[in-house]
Amino acid sequence: MNYYSIVVPVYNRPDEVDELLESLTRQTAGNFEVIIVEDGSQRKCKDVCERYADILALSYYDKPNSGPGQSRNYGAERAKGNWIVILDSDVVLPETYMEAVDRGIGDAEAYGGPDAAHPSFTPTQKAISYSMTSFFTTGGIRGGKKKLDKFYPRSYNMIIRADAYKSLGGFRKMRFGEDIDFSYRMVEAGYKTCLLPEAWVWHKRRTDLRKFWRQVYNSGIARINLEMLHPGTMKLVHMLPAVFTVGVVALVLCAVAALACRCPLLAMAALSPIILYSVLILVDSARGSKSLKVGMLSVPAAFTQLMGYGTGFVEAWWKRCVRKEKEFTAYDKNFYK
Repeated sequence: MNYYSIVVPVYNRPDEVDELLESLTRQTAGNFEVIIVEDGSQRKCKDVCERYADILALSYYDKPNSGPGQSRNYGAERAKGNWIVILDSDVVLPETYMEAVDRGIGDAEAYGGPDAAHPSFTPTQKAISYSMTSFFTTGGIRGGKKKLDKFYPRSYNMIIRADAYKSLGGFRKMRFGEDIDFSYRMVEAGYKTCLLPEAWVWHKRRTDLRKFWRQVYNSGIARINLEMLHPGTMKLVHMLPAVFTVGVVALVLCAVAALACRCPLLAMAALSPIILYSVLILVDSARGSKSLKVGMLSVPAAFTQLMGYGTGFVEAWWKRCVRKEKEFTAYDKNFYK
């Protein structure tokens, strides 16, 4: 029988840990332990964990800040299970999550599941979730479809055989992109990675667009860093946000130039692709969420997702590929904020 060690790194998120642990008490399968790793938080979740100590097989550790990857390694070193389940602290699990994991485990060494927005999420959180999972923002690669490409599990929902995890030495000392790097290293080592569509989670992601920009901006930078570490892993879909970003900037500049020349019709023509794309996002999101407000918020969320990622991608390409500078990550000191 499989036994699972759920490892969760935490930084200043006691309320979200409470929601995650509460969802774990309602699982239809109970063959798991929970390991919470406090990563140098100022607002600790120790009291929250103590409330669940008699309900769950739960261990709590408090350590100096080192980032999520190293905190996951810290928890994995203390894990008792033959499978390690990596979750972000801002996820909530449906009651059948662990049952779906246990039922879906086969001959692969690593699995990952999709994510979705919970009905209780704020409109902004739902809009951000839409932008990260919609086909119209390139997010379809994360949304649970059977395959656009080989599936690489992400750290918000990752299940790894413990011996395979340890054979690779866990996550590397990277502040961002460390989960994709880990998945690449698994494939390069000959391990098999798979998607488990039924093992999905509700994922809150960031709570406002400023925090969301920081996240996706770092993702764009990480994409170039990952290509340098794993040559040939960059696909066309990874470049689309940069193309989108350059295109939007060019169209806006054309519109400004047209207005300066007193050609409003030409300015409108230049802006029409942006307007049409915004309408597409609004209609698609509003229809899916059954909320006009979520649809309207999805427009800036989509532009934030694509242009934040695209801007980070272009900056990293210029610095690393053209100027041959060393690896870097923006917002490094504010990683969790």
